[in-house]
Amino acid sequence: MQEIIISQDNKSNKIVVICENGKLVEKYEEKIGQERLEGNIYLGKVENVLLGMQAAFVDIGTEKNTFIHIKDVIPKVSNETGNKNETLSKYDIKNYIRSGMPILVQVKRDSTNKKGARVSTHISLTGRFIVLMPDTEFITISKKIEKEAEKKRLLEIVKNSLPKGYGVIVRTSAQGRQKELIEQDIQKVIKEYEEIQKNAQELAKKEKFEPTLLYANDGIVGKILTDLVDQDLTRIITNHAEIAKEVTQFLKDTGLQSKIKLELKQDENVLRMYEVEDQIEKTNNRKIWLKCGGFITIDKTEALTAIDVNSGKYIGNKDLEQTVYTVNKEASIEIAKQLRLRDIGGIIIIDYIDMEKAETKQKVLETLEEVLKKDRSKTQIIGFTPLDLLEMTRKHMCSND
Repeated sequence: MQEIIISQDNKSNKIVVICENGKLVEKYEEKIGQERLEGNIYLGKVENVLLGMQAAFVDIGTEKNTFIHIKDVIPKVSNETGNKNETLSKYDIKNYIRSGMPILVQVKRDSTNKKGARVSTHISLTGRFIVLMPDTEFITISKKIEKEAEKKRLLEIVKNSLPKGYGVIVRTSAQGRQKELIEQDIQKVIKEYEEIQKNAQELAKKEKFEPTLLYANDGIVGKILTDLVDQDLTRIITNHAEIAKEVTQFLKDTGLQSKIKLELKQDENVLRMYEVEDQIEKTNNRKIWLKCGGFITIDKTEALTAIDVNSGKYIGNKDLEQTVYTVNKEASIEIAKQLRLRDIGGIIIIDYIDMEKAETKQKVLETLEEVLKKDRSKTQIIGFTPLDLLEMTRKHMCSND
């Protein structure tokens, strides 16, 4: 059973938490005036092309110019890896863009204190059941849909509904859904994109055009509602009337107002009321104790997140390898929980307690793989490095990092 609690205080700081059976599993924050740009689509203007870097700066009307690389300009060659494995040296950025030209881009990574946002010409629009990818013809089914018969059914629905020149990712929420609902979602998102294209073309014709926002992301509340409304969501609680109004409209639009209960606790401290305030405070702790007596530490750097596993107070009662396995297994379960809870993204390095046997490593790896299946975000385990550090990656859900 899932619940969403949305709290907005007098300073307009918004906290959204997801609970499963009363336990906090995900937490996101958003400050009014500092909303994320990720997902926004702009008609931008190329400011200057950096030939030596195969990149350019694009003005989208924000304080800092955004950055675009050649791999985000040329057509995608793969939906799995994009242009990551493409030989980029055979392309020349000046054949694709030039200074002063209009360019339709989407923000893929928000700006930081040091860098402007990262943008791409590879547009994607998220619907309730699908992610639309114009100018490609890839069709991908969510890996979390495992039954072959269901994959085949969804593939047929999409193939028969999708015009030429469009690709899609079929989301996990499409599993078991009626053909008509999926078709309606595809048509709705295509219509949104066609409107964006039309507006971009009209603006680009102007002799002096200004960079313009053409599509804004749904904000943190809209994104989470879209992601969870077709899952095991039973209740939404908020302390803010405007948020309640937004949620009510969303539930009406999706026809789920009778399935999902909305509660407005006007101006109450809903985080304390539903006993998640203390759980939120613990998400800032560097050290997290495990039930067995061991602990993990989490340290974020500019380049990656390092997680260290320690035996702590646990000494075991059998041989050393079994003791190490017990701590590392429990650590894997807690690590997966913390990655989701803190929305940790990017490169993650885990320093497990040294394991002598290959089968012990494999068992720990299998545990981590299994618990990561609960994560709504995309994760990839690369494996153990020559220094016996486990390398993996995770995509942010909503963070501005």
